[in-house]
Amino acid sequence: MVDRERNKALLLELLRAAGAGNSQCADCGTPDPEWASYKLGIFICLNCSGIHRNLPEISRVKSIHLDFWENDVVEFMKTHGNLCAKAKYEAKVPLFYYIPRSKDCLVLKEQWIRAKYEREEFVATSVCHERGSSASAGSREGFLWKRGRDSRQFLKRRFVLSAREGVLKYYTKESKGPKAVISIKDLNAMFQTEKIRNPHGLQITYSKEGQTRNLFVYHESGKEIVDWFNAIRAARFHYLRTTFPTAPEAELIPKITRNYFKEGYMEKTGPKHKEAFKKRWFSLDSQERNLLYFKDPLDAFELGRVFIGSKEQGYEVQAGLPRGVRGKRWNAGLTIVTPHRKFVFVCENEREQKEWTAALNEVISQPVTA
Repeated sequence: MVDRERNKALLLELLRAAGAGNSQCADCGTPDPEWASYKLGIFICLNCSGIHRNLPEISRVKSIHLDFWENDVVEFMKTHGNLCAKAKYEAKVPLFYYIPRSKDCLVLKEQWIRAKYEREEFVATSVCHERGSSASAGSREGFLWKRGRDSRQFLKRRFVLSAREGVLKYYTKESKGPKAVISIKDLNAMFQTEKIRNPHGLQITYSKEGQTRNLFVYHESGKEIVDWFNAIRAARFHYLRTTFPTAPEAELIPKITRNYFKEGYMEKTGPKHKEAFKKRWFSLDSQERNLLYFKDPLDAFELGRVFIGSKEQGYEVQAGLPRGVRGKRWNAGLTIVTPHRKFVFVCENEREQKEWTAALNEVISQPVTA
């Protein structure tokens, strides 16, 4: 019992040690991890520990609080730790490669963990990824399951990505030319596993004739879909670095790809505020400062958008509805005030109203950049 308590105290001391890197999950950054891989010598969160359990040849997992820790295992943890593992397994992570965080989907976390520890893609002796080789890494060809524009069916389509040509193309029939040729300049990609209802679901967006066009795709293989995502990021990084050669890399990396800041249903009315409220799916793109809306979450094209300017430009969000205005079914209203008109929406409940208000205020608080 003395050894058990002593070893637990030593592990907790390792977690809290300043500069050791152990106070966050070694794989996703979740604070205060309560699990550890005693084979790799790292501290990890509950979610990542589940992935490590599926890699028994590489990683063995214990709970810091619930399991017994032998003295020699504790000594091993003392001589290793998260920073030590990071120096080895993340030595050559390409700048464009997406490193998942705690809120990211399972497939991103699993493939990050497998890439690091199982395939050892980023160790110093690996030739899998050369730092800065974004042009070659941004070329890929293969099949993805793509949702039809006017149907709910996913059909197998061939995709070709070329960073050097600056395009992503996809084909419906091999004997014909590409169905679409998409400029990497306008390309974005984000995992949307819940919206697409597939654990490997990826949403690709681009601009077409002033509208946002959505492609919803997936692949049976988690590795394949994550490789496609990082290939798109490599192509985007190559474009950004070529177009803005003097810009610091730290400024370019957040612009490679982006997730929507918030999504969900609201009801909206028209410019006179007398039109019937209609239920729409909204996506807030904080980088482009657009509130996009669709009839259905998986629509190919947007129905419209509201530009979200800055506070200095006269934009603000007000809780509630203008006098005399009532929602069709919901009544938790919010109003976006712009220099030209007021846009009126209602949310399903007060929680959603507060979340949308906070998200919109976050965008409005940021100055508009060229």
